[in-house]
Formats: sequence, structure tokens, C-alpha cells
Amino acid sequence: MRRDDRNDPFDDIFRELERMMNDVMGGGVEINDAGFGSDTHVDIYETDEEIRVIADLPGVEKGDIGLTCDGKSLTISAANDHREYDERIALPGQVDEHSARATYNNGVLEVMLSRADGSAAIDVD
Repeated sequence: MRRDDRNDPFDDIFRELERMMNDVMGGGVEINDAGFGSDTHVDIYETDEEIRVIADLPGVEKGDIGLTCDGKSLTISAANDHREYDERIALPGQVDEHSARATYNNGVLEVMLSRADGSAAIDVD
């Protein structure tokens, strides 16, 4: 999205809105050459308590999906007869990777991750 009207008094505001929209539309998902591609959609939703990642994996069997999380990113690996999916998704916040729950229904994968508690307190001796 790019505006061509440079004499607009609101141009700075529109540029900032454009920058924020581009961040929202492209932020968080790193596309790899062997990754999902344009026919697969990934959404990330966040609340104060959890982060949810929803990915379309058409034609993939539940048993062919692999998920790993390191607390900062989620990796989704899957395969079907036509292609392989291997996607690393940068999460918008730190999560407790041991809290992950996932469901897969009709080609839609949903992964729920609880946010990690704040920084740990360190006692000084």
C-alpha cells in the first residue's frame, strides 16, 4: 500500500498508518523458500494470557504435523503428497513452551501458548 499524494497535510499521519499496517500484515511470520507459500494462511492472535497461532495446512494428515517451540518462536513442519511445509514463526512475546496445546481439524491447525511470567526475581546475597 502506497499513497502518491505528497502535498497532503496529513501525509505524515498516513505514512505512519501505512507503516503500522505493513508491520501488521507482514510482521511475525518469516517465509522460507520451503515454507507454506502464498496458498497457506497464518494468523497470530494475542491476549494478556496467551498467544494463539492458526495455520491452514490443506491436505495434511494430523500425524504428519510436527511442532516445536523455544519460547520465542514456533516451528511448524508438515508434509503431504504434493509438498512439505517448514515454517518458523516469530512469536510476538515470550511464551512458556511447556504450556503449548494444539488442535487440528479440517486442515486448520490451532496452537495455544501461555505467555511466560515476567522476569524472574534475583536475590542478591
